[in-house]
Parts: sequence; structure tokens; C-alpha cells
Amino acid sequence: MDGAVLLAFAASIGNMLQGWDNASIAGAMFYIKEEFNLDSMPMVEGCIMAMALFGATVITTLSGLLSDKFGRWAMLLTSAVLSLVSALLVIFWSQHVYMLLFARLIQGFSIGLAVTLVPLYIAETAPSDIRGKLSTFPQLSGSAGMFLSYCMVFWMSMLPNVSWRFMLGIQLIPSVIYSLLVIFYLPETPSWLVSQGRVDEAKKVLQRLRKEEDVSGEMASLLEGTRVGHQAPSMEEYLISTNEKSLNDKLVPAEEIIKLYGLPEEVHCVAYPLKRQNTEDRVIGHSTGHGASFYDPIVSITGSFHESVIEDAHNIFNEVKEHGPVERDEENQDDPKEHDLEHPRDDVDDVGENDQLIQSKPNINDLLAGGKSGYIGGGWKLAWKTSSEYCLDRHMDGGMERLYLHEEGVPISENVSLIDVPASGDLIKATALINKSVFHKDQTGNNNIDLRSHEKGFKSTKWNDLLEPGVKRALVLGVGIQILQQFAGINGILYYTPQILEQAGVGVLLSKFGINPSSVSILMSAITTLLMLPFICIAMWLMDRKGRRRLLIVTIPILVVSLIVLVTVNIVKLSAELHALLSTMSVGIYFCVFVMGFGPIPNIFCSEIFPNKVRAICLGLCSLTFWICDIIVTYTLPVLLRCIGLAGVFGIYAIVCVLAFVFVCFKMPETKGVPIEVMAELFAFDASHPSQQKEDVYPQKEYL
Repeated sequence: MDGAVLLAFAASIGNMLQGWDNASIAGAMFYIKEEFNLDSMPMVEGCIMAMALFGATVITTLSGLLSDKFGRWAMLLTSAVLSLVSALLVIFWSQHVYMLLFARLIQGFSIGLAVTLVPLYIAETAPSDIRGKLSTFPQLSGSAGMFLSYCMVFWMSMLPNVSWRFMLGIQLIPSVIYSLLVIFYLPETPSWLVSQGRVDEAKKVLQRLRKEEDVSGEMASLLEGTRVGHQAPSMEEYLISTNEKSLNDKLVPAEEIIKLYGLPEEVHCVAYPLKRQNTEDRVIGHSTGHGASFYDPIVSITGSFHESVIEDAHNIFNEVKEHGPVERDEENQDDPKEHDLEHPRDDVDDVGENDQLIQSKPNINDLLAGGKSGYIGGGWKLAWKTSSEYCLDRHMDGGMERLYLHEEGVPISENVSLIDVPASGDLIKATALINKSVFHKDQTGNNNIDLRSHEKGFKSTKWNDLLEPGVKRALVLGVGIQILQQFAGINGILYYTPQILEQAGVGVLLSKFGINPSSVSILMSAITTLLMLPFICIAMWLMDRKGRRRLLIVTIPILVVSLIVLVTVNIVKLSAELHALLSTMSVGIYFCVFVMGFGPIPNIFCSEIFPNKVRAICLGLCSLTFWICDIIVTYTLPVLLRCIGLAGVFGIYAIVCVLAFVFVCFKMPETKGVPIEVMAELFAFDASHPSQQKEDVYPQKEYL
């Protein structure tokens, strides 16, 4: 996975430029105000601070469409070049305040593209098992950029002649480095290449990222992802075996046994569906039965998957390697050609003869090391079956259905105990998300499974696609978490950290060293930012272990407490030293805890929940929400400080954090380890209307 890690690190330098700009403008404002005499023009001061946000907002409205048309790579390069141009404008042509405003606007364009495209780029190149860790790189890179910038600004502030132009313009150096990395190192994402029909190129990129030749499983998942979100999937429970005889021994009728197909050219498993019509009710009822009726159904569904303990289950998929293909009764034997999975493309037909699709091991690391082609991450497997419609009409187009299989993903109903599942592991319980596949039966008469050409099969994204139920549900959650993050006040505090700390009396702590108050505030901001870095590393370590949702539930209450302390110290009369100490500690705790949860997770979450077809546009809308709220917070903070003071401002932020805690508890699902294509399917699954699910076509029977 080193290839994906290095790419994520290189791409996240775009966020380092954002962090660098946040810190440098915060420090440079002391000297910009002095040169342009902005004390009497607070509106102009606010415009200088907000112009970059305005630029980011403008470009974000187009970022999704642009990245869909020209690619993620081209937009990352554009971001790097715009940052370089902005630095040049500040250094050489900012003698007038209006030219400075124009340079800030260009910098905003660069920041807006980076904030939108970097999480998208990392999500589309990272393996699902470590996607959370890699998606935290932007937060780490942004905070590191802030720390380096604050150190540079502090050093410059101690010089006899302070130049705010070089404080802002020195960003030219990282901008050049980032441009070179994008040009010579970063490839286009496999998801975008597949969406453009450039499947062979996507395969080469995946091989480079995974450092292995057999990437057919991920390629098949990406190809299936082009259809994810089109229609609501169904959810079913199965008993799966490598041996059809083991099901027949349980008196399961042969006509109710389903053959599962994999990437290798054989049928490897068979399955028996369990209580098909009640699976959705049971998934939702798993949580609502415990008084959790306010939970969004998607929270219950994803929670049921993460509650399962794969390592402790009897894993039937291991039997494939030991026992080989499915044993079938003579009367049910079919022509072997009917079950061959044949890909006319070279991108997915290079599976080894002994590779198996539906294989899983108790240890995920063993799975990855074994190179099992059907594993798509997070304990999920990709398989196919012939649809019931195709069985009725052999000439019907689109006769295959894909199955995203997850072992023990949903609690099996009590009626299943009527079938005595042996402890030897001959049968395994699994949950499947089922939908129409991009794989088809060949119409040439060979009866082979065929993947039709994708160069001509793709359609451009339409705005109506955003109204699909699954996309609309995910978009509401994505926009909601972005609003709450911004109104929790982080960017307002970041932009004005030096002024806030100076008002809090931090200068008394270091005044005996002869440092002027402005330099003291900048130094304290640098120290606070430095403290963030180890906490971001902790977040990276926890992101794929504990999950996004759990991190938010743990960290948001700490944010509330730190804000309450800030409110208290600004209301209660305290000595200057104690006031400065408590304020500095509270702001530091707020920053450190924020970057563990509420900082990186909204962008990570939004990059994981949308289907490929609308992912860039939806992520652009979420980022647009981010910037609009950021503008409101940043532009109104000086006014709020004058009207209600620090105590009132921090009180508002505390109330928002409480609302965010409630939102996360009841509405936000866990995305840890779930492949993006599966997550999009879960959102498309209309769990809130189980009555609309199709009737039971496999009636439940009691077997002796």
C-alpha cells in the first residue's frame, strides 16, 4: 500500500498551502492594517480576510463539473498554479489594497479547488481498509503548513523591518514544489478513468498503487460502481456453502439454491436465501427495538455490519481453497461454458487460474497478502448471480445481478435455527446487497458472462441525478455535517487566533522577554498549532480502528467543555495571569480535540458516501456549503466580538457543538472500512419504506 500512501501525502500538500495561507494572513494582518490604515475601515479588513473565502466559494460551485470534465489531476494542477500566481502578485504587485484583494481572490480559487479535490482524490485512490488514515493526511498537512507559516511569520515579526508581502509571498516555494509533484508524480484516479471508459489506464494506475499485477477485483468493483446509485438495491440473507450437497442434506429444495459466480472461470459457491421479505425490517428493527426510533435507518444498517465480529465467525469462504469448486448433483450439471466469467477487456481478465473470488480469511491482512481477487475491503466480497428475470427469458439483456457480500453483517432471524447450521463451518450466514450488474450474458450464443464495452456506455452527469433517493439522502447528511462543523467556530478562531489571544492577555506571559504583544500572539498561535500535530497523528491511528462516528461522539463533548471554560473566564473576574493561562489552555484543547474529530471527518465522510457518477458534484456542493458558512463565520466574527464579546461568541459555538453531537448520534452512519461503492448502495437502499420491498418469492419452510 506504499503507493497509495505516498500519493495521498503528495496530494495533501494542496491542503498545506491552505493551512499556510490561513496562518500567514492571520499574522500579516497586523502589518497590513498599519500600512493601509485599516483601523478606521473595519469593512476593508473583513474583505481582505474574506476575499480568499469568496474566491474559494466561487470556484467550488464549478469544481465538481470541472473535475468530471477534465479530471481530478488537471484540477489539482490548476490549484497549484493558481497558488503560485497569487504569491507572485503579492510580492511584486500589491502596492495598492485593491491589488492585494485581487491576489487574495486568486488564492481563494486555489484553496477552493484543493479543499474539494484533495479528499476526493485520496478517497478514489486509497484502499478502503486504510482510507480513513490516508484521508486524514489533508488535516495533518494543513496543520503542519500552519505551524511552519506561524514560525516564519514570528521570525519576520522580530526583524527591524517587517515585510508582510514576503510573509504572504514566501508561499511561492511550496507552490512550486506542489506543481512539480502533480506534474511528474500524481496520476489520474482510477475511478475517473473508468468513468471515461479508459479502463486500461485505470488498471495500470491500480497496479502501480497496489504494487501487484492482479487488480481484477478492484477493477470489477470500479466498473460496477458506474451503475451504483441508479436504483435501490435489495438486501437478502443467505446461507452459503462450497458444496451444494451440504444444503441438500438440510432438505433445501434444489430449485431454491442459487449459484454464485466469481471472477475465476468457475462457480465456487451456492447460496440459499433466508426470509427474503423481512430482511429490511430486521435490519432496521435491530436498533429501533432498543428504543432508538429516532435513529436514521442507515445508522442502524451500518451499525449492524460493524457489530459483527468476522474473526470469530466460521468462514465458509476459506473452504473454497481447500475443497475447490462447488460439487453439484448430476441432474443439476450445466454446460461449463455457461458459468465462465469472460471479460473481453484485458483489464479484468488476468486473474490467475487458482485465484478465487469468494474467499475471505479471519484476518484481513492475510486476505490482502493472498491477493484474493474478490475482496474489495472491509470484509466485503463481490460476486454475481443470474437474475430471476434472465432465468425466465434466456434472451433478456442485463441478466446478471451483483452481490456485495458481508459475513454475519445482519443478525439472522430466530427462524433460521430451524436449519441446524453445523459447527464445522460447512455453511456460513451472510448478508448481500443485490442490484443490477454491468455484467451481461453474451448474445452471440456462447452463453458466457460478458462485460460490454464501456467506451460508449457512459452518460454525462445530469442535475436530476442529484434527486435520486440515495443521492439526496447522502447529500442532506453531507451538507448538514459541513454546516455544523463551520458554525462550531473553528475557522473563525483560526483566522483571528492572534487577536483573540492578545485580547485574552497572553502577552503578560512572555512580556518579560521583551517580545512585543503582536509577536507574542503569533508565537502562541504557532505553539498551539504545533500541539495539534500529535493529536492528528492519533486521529490517523484511530480513524480506521474506532471509526469516524465514534471519534465524533467522543470528541465533540470535549469541545463543548473547552468552550464553556472560555465563556466562564470571560465572564468571571480573574487575574490577568490566570485569565491568560485558562484562555490559552482552552483554545489549545479546542484545537487539538477538533483536529482529532470534527476537523478531518466531515470531508472524509463526504468523500465516502456518494456514487461515482455524482461524487464530484456532490462533494463540490458540500464544499460550497463549507465555504459559505466559513464566510459567514469569518466576516461576522469582528462584529460579534464588538457586540457580544468573546463570551457570547464562544457560547454560540458551544450550542452548535451540542446540536452537532445530537446530529452525529442519530443521523450519521459509520463508513469505516466500507468500500465507497457499497456505501453508495447502502444509501440507495430505501430502508425507510420497507413496505415497498418486493414480496417474498422464497417462502420460508420448516425443514426437519
